[in-house]
Amino acid sequence: MKSLTTLIGIICLMGLPIGQASAFDIQAGKSQVTENCTSCHGSELYTRKDRLVTSRKGLSAQVQRCQLALNLNWFDDEVENTAEYLNQDYYHFNK
Repeated sequence: MKSLTTLIGIICLMGLPIGQASAFDIQAGKSQVTENCTSCHGSELYTRKDRLVTSRKGLSAQVQRCQLALNLNWFDDEVENTAEYLNQDYYHFNK
């Protein structure tokens, strides 16, 4: 019984950090921005003083809205890679 409980505990612990454990691919995010974002609005959108995005979570949501509007069909990790690249280069939000 103890080994079954231990096994269940290990499986649960392994499942918890899956979404958070994956590292961002900043280079892939940069490529996504270069190919799909700056061609329309350059980088001035990210550097203006009256930005509408005010948090890291909001940045991910905005990247998701943009890719949906452009029908890019990105996976969640592509959205997050792009948001993280933008955060590191322009926004500097705490996570």
